[in-house]
Amino acid sequence: MTYPDIDPIAISIGPIAIHWYGLMYLVAFAAGGLLGRYRAGRMPGQWTSTQIWDLVFYIAVGAVLGGRLGYAIFYNTGYYLSHPIEIFWVWTGGMSFHGGLIGVVLAVGLFARRSQRRFFEVADFLAPLCAPGLLAGRIGNFINQELWGRVSDVPWAMVFPAGGPLPRHPSQLYEAALEGVILFVIVWSFAAKPRRPGQVSGLFLLGYGVFRFFVEFYREPDVHLGPVALDWVTMGQLLSVPVIVAGAWLLMRRPQNGSH
Repeated sequence: MTYPDIDPIAISIGPIAIHWYGLMYLVAFAAGGLLGRYRAGRMPGQWTSTQIWDLVFYIAVGAVLGGRLGYAIFYNTGYYLSHPIEIFWVWTGGMSFHGGLIGVVLAVGLFARRSQRRFFEVADFLAPLCAPGLLAGRIGNFINQELWGRVSDVPWAMVFPAGGPLPRHPSQLYEAALEGVILFVIVWSFAAKPRRPGQVSGLFLLGYGVFRFFVEFYREPDVHLGPVALDWVTMGQLLSVPVIVAGAWLLMRRPQNGSH
């Protein structure tokens, strides 16, 4: 198969160019807000529309700043130390989920404190809303021709013009399906019933970590990094291990007496 030649610029007006990658982030946060309003409608009196969109703003800032800084730190430290201004060029691609996760955790903590809510009251409300954003982000990766897969001869392998002449796994689409669709169905269904604080968040973390670890076997490691351990473990897999552990612990832990 041949990669569909998609212009990474969605709209161009004079010197102003709006990239699909940036639009995918707008789609992600808008979808999260709309799903949040729907979810709040099933929890009468707990969340107002204003509070939901305030939360979306906090999450957007945390995800973008954390994702970009995480990419610079985890994946390309040397380059961004030499070109620090390019850290802010988010439209060129290069975001780290794991860095974004750290930013989101901090944003949730700040929002919870300012809104006088418990941390997991916010985190468990938020977790089922996140997967559609991951779906949009992976589609943005696909359009941007980045994070393609390893060379393969499977019938659906694609030749990415930016990835050389050999067909590769469309690993961005694998992640879109697993992290964006299947994970959404799992977490949204799980959250439909009352759960202990932290369990919904834990299932999201566990599911994401397992799916990401799996897809990394089909995704081409960053050329400048390659395997980072045991001649096969990628940076994405290494960073996913603590996510899996944290998710499993939150999902299975026993609540302390008097905890809420």
